[in-house]
Amino acid sequence: MSIVTVQLGQCGNQIGYEVFNAICSDFHSTHGICSKKENESYQEACKERFFSEEKTGVPVARAVLVDMEPKVISQTLSMAARSGHWKYDHQSHFCQKQGSGNNWANGYSVHGPTYRDVIMNLVQKEAEKCDRLSGFFTVMSMAGGTGSGMGAYVTQCLRDAFPTSFILNQVIWPYGTGEVIVQNYNSVLTLSHLYQSSDALLVHENDAIHKICAQLMNIKKISFRDVNQVIAHQLGSVFQPTYSSEGASQYSRSPLGDLMESLVPHPELKMLGLRNIPQMSENSLAYSTFTWPGLIKHLRQMLIAHAKMEEGIDWQVRPPLPGHPVPPKASPNQALHFNTSVANLVVLRGKDVQSVDLGGFRDPALYTSWLNPQEAFHIWKTPRAFNKYEKSASLVSNSQFLLQLMDNVVGKAWNMFASKAYVHQYTKFGIEEEDFLDCFTTLEQVISSYASL
Repeated sequence: MSIVTVQLGQCGNQIGYEVFNAICSDFHSTHGICSKKENESYQEACKERFFSEEKTGVPVARAVLVDMEPKVISQTLSMAARSGHWKYDHQSHFCQKQGSGNNWANGYSVHGPTYRDVIMNLVQKEAEKCDRLSGFFTVMSMAGGTGSGMGAYVTQCLRDAFPTSFILNQVIWPYGTGEVIVQNYNSVLTLSHLYQSSDALLVHENDAIHKICAQLMNIKKISFRDVNQVIAHQLGSVFQPTYSSEGASQYSRSPLGDLMESLVPHPELKMLGLRNIPQMSENSLAYSTFTWPGLIKHLRQMLIAHAKMEEGIDWQVRPPLPGHPVPPKASPNQALHFNTSVANLVVLRGKDVQSVDLGGFRDPALYTSWLNPQEAFHIWKTPRAFNKYEKSASLVSNSQFLLQLMDNVVGKAWNMFASKAYVHQYTKFGIEEEDFLDCFTTLEQVISSYASL
């Protein structure tokens, strides 16, 4: 089944390009460890998922590009075409001459309704090219204007137009030091609206990815493209084809459906985080070897200790002993020592995946008490390596990983709202104070649900 990607705003378009580039690079590589039949089966599943094909034989990304300014879309289209390996459909994009000026309300209340029909026509045409549609993967910033405001509006339109299709929103959490003065407002508005219409939100934090670039990839002057390539690698490590059940002879055909079934057992709990190991520079990789027990041990501790990367993990954090439940947290912003999970998915790629012991992830102590660990933990695997790593493991987790961040953002936004700071910038485009209050209420409920795990 196929996924249609909707790239929204500057951030969404730049990341979307890197995702397709990473997938296509992996698609074109062959791995000696795998048989010719295995490679062909993998490539066929990948192509069905992410690309359609023109008579020229060049794969065409199943994507719709949306931005209120033409510059980024123009660059994205031409970079893909220049690669010679894949391209975008030149009819599947929409842009105007003016942006939303980092104003969420302008994107949501003005640009969204104004251009709804033309954008949804592009989406409909892309969906009709799919023999079988799995759903939509939207890529957007959480705190900008076009990407977040218009992204939230377009996601609602997708839900209305395709009520039975899955929608996964990939959102970029802004830098904690601040990108724009109203980013906390934008974040609260985006998250609360997406929670109403999306099946799940997959969150990447800019601060965490920046650290990976600096400390693991050893990049001295980190650019947005460096950050986006790390995000793309992580996304590709999950969404490229895998066997989603033990002994399966065919690659999973419904990636979004399998993801939701594995990780979202309750509609109130749908915030997903992604960890991937190993990640390092090519220079370091040449002198490194990895064992599955070592990778799995690190990945499990990253989950337990709420670590964003394998460097600097707190090894003192332990799951609670049977009969000794985790003491209730006084508040969500109290330091999270142990990260309780709703559900986890581990994706293994590379040599000897069949022999990997993942029993540590089935420990009932890792999970909330109302879900059976056998239902809360899933494994996807393939003997085909991804990117340049002979062995790699990814963890997609529905857990308390965002609890503290979310509570901080809501708290800062509420303090601004209480003093009416910048509220006029939203009310002039039709977002009233009651709308803000509804959004705060929605997110307070989400915070409460995760805090009570």
